[in-house]
Amino acid sequence: MSSSASGVVNGGVSFWYADDGLPARREPLAGDASADVVIVGGGYTGLWTAYYLKKAAPSLQVTVLEQKFCGYGASGRNGGWLYNGIAGRDHYAKLHGREAAVRLQRAMNDTVAEVIKVADDEGVEADIHRGGVLEVACTPAQLARLKAFHEHELSYGEKDRELYGARGTAERIRVADAVGSTWTPHGARLHPVKLVKGIAAAAEALGVVIHESTPVTEIRPRHAVTPYGTVHAPYVLRCTEGFTASLKGQRRTWLPMNSSMIATEPLTEAQWESVGWDGRETLGDMAHAYMYAQRTADGRIALGGRGVPYRFGSRTDNDGRTQAATVEALREILVRFFPSLAGLRVEHAWSGVLGVPRDWCATVTLDRSTGLGWAGGYVGSGVATTNLAARTLRDLVQLDSGQGGATDLTTLPWVGHKVRKWEPEPFRWLGVQGMYATYRAADRRELTGHGAQSSKLARVADRVAGRH
Repeated sequence: MSSSASGVVNGGVSFWYADDGLPARREPLAGDASADVVIVGGGYTGLWTAYYLKKAAPSLQVTVLEQKFCGYGASGRNGGWLYNGIAGRDHYAKLHGREAAVRLQRAMNDTVAEVIKVADDEGVEADIHRGGVLEVACTPAQLARLKAFHEHELSYGEKDRELYGARGTAERIRVADAVGSTWTPHGARLHPVKLVKGIAAAAEALGVVIHESTPVTEIRPRHAVTPYGTVHAPYVLRCTEGFTASLKGQRRTWLPMNSSMIATEPLTEAQWESVGWDGRETLGDMAHAYMYAQRTADGRIALGGRGVPYRFGSRTDNDGRTQAATVEALREILVRFFPSLAGLRVEHAWSGVLGVPRDWCATVTLDRSTGLGWAGGYVGSGVATTNLAARTLRDLVQLDSGQGGATDLTTLPWVGHKVRKWEPEPFRWLGVQGMYATYRAADRRELTGHGAQSSKLARVADRVAGRH
């Protein structure tokens, strides 16, 4: 962790850890061991999966292996958006039909309530406030996309979504130049680290064994290999999201996409009065290189977006260190949205990686021939999706082991989805850098223009990305 001349704390994993404190490390693996299920990765996916497995079958021996500490990755660095978005839904509609994708969306809607319920049942105080999600448009082109997005969401059965004009938007949050917005109740703000610590504690209370400071170097059928020994288990579940590329043989499986955040100093009452935001909605926009923000429980604005989108060779950052240019770019978004906050200090900046499959589709899989399973590729929508993935992995393990039958979750269209690998370097790096440079250029063109058509540049970037 370090401070710049401007007083910004840069890195230190994330602001959420600066706020809640880094955890004491649990004991590493002491040697070869065995379990019924071994889970690689101590983030939301791994911890939720361990929790639900032990809840369903208390006699199961479940072991979690984490290379640093639980929540070191995206689970401890995200924007705290618990919401109903899922990566790949439209693609699944094309592959499996509209009704299958509607079932997936309904499951995601229900997942927001499920996380809140379990947090309440387990006494996890994670600053959860269910204010929904407000996504705003600030240009004619963004407004056209917003209206199309709103209608698209309604077509997936979300009947409680609302569309606002400029005045209705300002009544919720006074974003400068906002000409419209769409709001869904299926969302909540939370404190990511308080949630991850709470899930880990709840899982341990059920008897889950968690080993930290224990990097897994290789996963193979019935084996999770670490420098301290190997854990043998009939089921080995990979829950490593943006860190997947560091595993042997997984370099091109998911791309570790970088996302960066800033947190301001606490706002005064007068400053909040100028902004509004009384409903504590999570806030996003319709830019191609989009932003995401929340009003924190202690009265700050935490805001994120893409900085340096990808590091050559699928490398990940060092404890969240973030480039000064990225901090400044995020600050510019903050001031563009809220000009009255131009003098507000940024106190913390950090980065993290999220997992991006080549087709931008989140997946859950259990290979019944090998006992190897995995979930991830959430493309930044993981706070809620991890919970649905974990319950699905639970059901798949129970189905395979004869402890349960097929369920609504095991038949969702993202189960067992296969995707090709990313291109080798340097094509991977060139493609991602070019894609985000093009998205940013499209946003600049739309900000200075007055047309309602999305920039053609964005459509080019979409094709490069494999989103269409």
